[in-house]
Amino acid sequence: MAAGYFLGRLPRRRSEPKREPPAPATAEPDPRFEQLLRSLRVGVLLLDGNGRIAMLNAAAAAIFSLEARNVVGRSLIEVVPSFELDRRARAALDGHPSRAQLSINLAGKPRILTVAALPVEGAGGALLIAADETRLHELEQMRSDFVANVSHELRTPLSSINLMIETILSTDHDEEALKLFLPRVKQEVDRMVQLVADLLDLAAVESGHLRLRSEVVDLSGVAARILETFEPRAAQAGVALRFSGERAPLRGDPERLAQVIVNLVDNALRNTPAGGAIDVEVRRSGETIALRVSDTGVGIPFGDLAHVFERFYVVDRSRARESSGTGLGLSIVKHIVEAHGGSASAESELGYGAAFTCEFPAEPATAAAG
Repeated sequence: MAAGYFLGRLPRRRSEPKREPPAPATAEPDPRFEQLLRSLRVGVLLLDGNGRIAMLNAAAAAIFSLEARNVVGRSLIEVVPSFELDRRARAALDGHPSRAQLSINLAGKPRILTVAALPVEGAGGALLIAADETRLHELEQMRSDFVANVSHELRTPLSSINLMIETILSTDHDEEALKLFLPRVKQEVDRMVQLVADLLDLAAVESGHLRLRSEVVDLSGVAARILETFEPRAAQAGVALRFSGERAPLRGDPERLAQVIVNLVDNALRNTPAGGAIDVEVRRSGETIALRVSDTGVGIPFGDLAHVFERFYVVDRSRARESSGTGLGLSIVKHIVEAHGGSASAESELGYGAAFTCEFPAEPATAAAG
């Protein structure tokens, strides 16, 4: 339909030699078709017989990072620096249609586009129809990585469990073998149970199906209760667990907020050696409440800081199995905090510990008092 419409808008080829390149068509556009063209989500870009842009819709301008008033009448390669796109456009001008997925750097960012280049018969022009599939490509890559990571995280403990059970069976239920391997089998099973629970939580928050209770919660009180449950573990690990805070009312789900604190303190304990310390602080500053969990542990390399909230991201994989983390705790933290209208960030210096800060919108004083 677009090709048929544009056919009448392009100047016809003539047999006599051209003295100068034809100017862009100036025929009066059909308002109905123009409205339809503007509403399309795919980019539509029309080239004249000389490869110059005769018309484009808003979607094409957005996809190719162009402004229509600055590009009409200019050559395609001049405004979209892609030799592959230009090659396909020129092939279409010569009567050879094509369709392909192209990777094009636009406005400093790589984009994945599916582009169809079609000749406009009888008018000597070409029609380019482009769809931006960058987000779909990213989601597919995330899905592929997610499946690979889950497979890896489950395969390793399952292989370990299988080996230990085979050893127990081969020793005819020897008491010493049972005492040695059964606790380790339970540890691996517990880890897989936690992994599945974390996966379910993550799936809920990422899909937007996480249901949050809405009530006024004193974050400082929640943190104090959580730290009491961690004290025996911290004492056994030889790590000092310290808390300081002030009344900090916010509107949210107390169970999910507790999960944030649990994940952050658990992460700090797994990365802080004996003799170290973990500080948990809750402070209110104006309209913001900040939860900060800092430790004196191994720290995070600068290059890893931007990735610590990603799923399955482990800073030091050589310690991952030893620390028994699932690699999902911090990602869950980020999603829960954002679901409460807040933000999460991390800072660290390698060898000098790390600090995680979660900021939430505070409950107005009048509502908190009521």
